[in-house]
Amino acid sequence: MKLLNVAGVFALVPTLVSALEPITTSLAFCGAAVMWQLFSPASWLKCRFLECCNMKDTLDIPALQMALEQKVFGQHLATQVVLKALSAHSRDKQPRKPLVMSFHGWTGTGKTFVSKIIARNLYQRHEARRRFVHQHDAVLHFPHAEHIKQYKEQLQNWIRGNVSVCPRSLFIFSEMDQMPPGLIDSIMPYLSHREAINGVYYGKAIFLFLNNAGGDKITEVALDHWRRQKGREEIPLTDLQSMLSAEIFNNRNSGFWNSKLIQKNLVDYFIPFLPLEYKHVKECIQEELRYQGHQEDEDLIIKIALAMSDYPSEDRIYSSKGCKTVASKVNLDT
Repeated sequence: MKLLNVAGVFALVPTLVSALEPITTSLAFCGAAVMWQLFSPASWLKCRFLECCNMKDTLDIPALQMALEQKVFGQHLATQVVLKALSAHSRDKQPRKPLVMSFHGWTGTGKTFVSKIIARNLYQRHEARRRFVHQHDAVLHFPHAEHIKQYKEQLQNWIRGNVSVCPRSLFIFSEMDQMPPGLIDSIMPYLSHREAINGVYYGKAIFLFLNNAGGDKITEVALDHWRRQKGREEIPLTDLQSMLSAEIFNNRNSGFWNSKLIQKNLVDYFIPFLPLEYKHVKECIQEELRYQGHQEDEDLIIKIALAMSDYPSEDRIYSSKGCKTVASKVNLDT
């Protein structure tokens, strides 16, 4: 009905033109064009002012790169892989499968923070993020292992419904180490190399899995490099990724225990988040002080950073909580 009304406006324009002054005529044409844009699905104007699915084939990769470089500390391996993976996936006009990335590391190392940066880059407007960025917390949404059959059906319907509405949907699964074993395999068909399933194409979707499992192994590798006086920049990514794949597949508490997603190689990237050192915690504190509008007090920064560097107990190289509690400690000391 709305489109018919717009068409009616266009039909009347030639009749009205001769009776109107040039300025009035221009305004009439502009008004009709605006109405047409607002009522057309996925029009640029509608998407500019209202929530709209991101149908672009490219993301704002330079903006994403800047955010990762300026806001994420001590995670050169993770940010490099994330940037390359998203760049390649967004350039592909018709990806053969969804992009699937699994983030691993201790709490406070930036897994959730990076997922938020990705979401903001994908959908800048809050209403659009609310509609097209979807988050499931294993503890909150899947608390009872005995209900796994029901959860599988709900999860399948949830993904199918959201991708039907918006092919460029972002799905974030947090607390994967708390997910009932076998549940995540229920979404395997949607992550495979397929053109469509019952008319729904999943190739443009993005799946992120956030997992504490594997964090201890990552820390062992980082600590071993430090003790051999090698920089963390020398840690080989391929070795960490292979180790993570095997670790979470054999770990009953990873959410991927004996998972077909790993057996079928459907997880594209296992991304390690390294433990944060004293200097990285200092950067987090500086950023938090700026965010709260405080001056950068070097004595305060050192005091908080030293108190948070607590692992291993004899060396105190890393922060066992990463930057997780920085905000509360800044609040307490300012």
